[in-house]
Parts: sequence; C-alpha cells; structure tokens
Amino acid sequence: MKHIIITGHYGSGKSNISINLALEYAKKEKKVFLIDCDIVNPYFRSADSKSLLEENGVELLAPLYANTNLDIPALPADIQKVFATDCVAVWDIGGDDSGAVVLGRYADAIKKDGYEMYYVLNFYRPLTENSEEMTELMFEIEKSSRLKCTAIINNSNLGAETDKKTVVDTFEEARSVAEKTGLPLKFTSVLTRLADEFSDSDAEIFPINIDTRKYF
Repeated sequence: MKHIIITGHYGSGKSNISINLALEYAKKEKKVFLIDCDIVNPYFRSADSKSLLEENGVELLAPLYANTNLDIPALPADIQKVFATDCVAVWDIGGDDSGAVVLGRYADAIKKDGYEMYYVLNFYRPLTENSEEMTELMFEIEKSSRLKCTAIINNSNLGAETDKKTVVDTFEEARSVAEKTGLPLKFTSVLTRLADEFSDSDAEIFPINIDTRKYF
C-alpha cells in the first residue's frame, strides 16, 4: 500500500511507531515520506527526529512551524508531491478525532492510491484504559478522517519502566478491541531489548529499534 496511516489517542505512541515504520520501509523502498500531521498537540511530534529520518533516507514533510514556539494548524505546502511520486507515505496523525480531520482533505486521493490505517493502543494512557474507550475513540477518528481503520497496533508501555509483564498484561484488552472492531491485531511493539523475551509468544512482535518516546 502506498499510504500507511498511524492514528490513535494522544500519548499512545503514534509518532514513535510512525518513525520506526518509516525507517523499516526505507530499508527496502526507493522513496519513503513521513508526513507529520500532528497539528493538535506539539508535545512530541515526528519532526523532532528530522535528522535521524533524513540520515536514513526518509523525507520528512512537517508543518512550517514545527519545532518552534508557534503551533499553527497548517499542513506542509509540499504534501501534494506524495500523490505524484512512486513512494510509501507514512502519515503521523494527531491524537484524537479533531486531529484526524486533517486527513479528510486528502481522503479521496488516499483511497485511490490505496492505504492501510493502523489504530495504536496504549492502555497505560489516560482516557484509553479499557477496550470500550479505545473502540469509541476509533469510531470517532474514522468519522472525522473519512477513512476506515484496517488493523490495530498494541503499543502499551510505561516508557523506560516497561518490562515483559507490562506488555503481556495488555494482551487480553488488545484482543478485546480487535474483536469489538472486527479488525486484525497487526502487531505488538516492544523495545528491542525486550524482543527476545517474546520469542516463545504467539503474538506478532515488532521490535522498536529507535525509542523516541518522551513520556517519562
């Protein structure tokens, strides 16, 4: 698929997932864009990792005023070029249904090109601590973006304090969200240092090689 859209609640780790996926795609694709569409809350955004991305062949498209004291809700002017380029475009979307509104402008073009939209879960963040809250927010994001989620990513963590139990304790709730939404669980992300501890797990594991999280 040309467009890989990462969405979910604020603080779920969307930007960290977006960056790691973009870096993975850059290992095998000719051209990869990472589009920072998080114009809702500037606490942490993909633009913070611009140098890392560019060093690894990922072109970052971010709002003009990202990484400044201004937070102006304007998408990058050159975003249109992703639709005219043979590429993979990873979209880092703002953390609620309001943040997803920005996708609506491009929904028709994205559908035409083909897309996957992954909904990121983190059961250790406020307001999304159970499957009911997670599911309700996902439907709100779909309505605002005019696009449908196609899979779920379990990114539940406690930052540097995360251990295997931290992740395993969320497996049941993640499966519950998958059942309620009828969507597959794409993968569960874990830091590389923990990946070996899941070698005997039947869960699909995605090692996070670059940890850009700043929650703790």
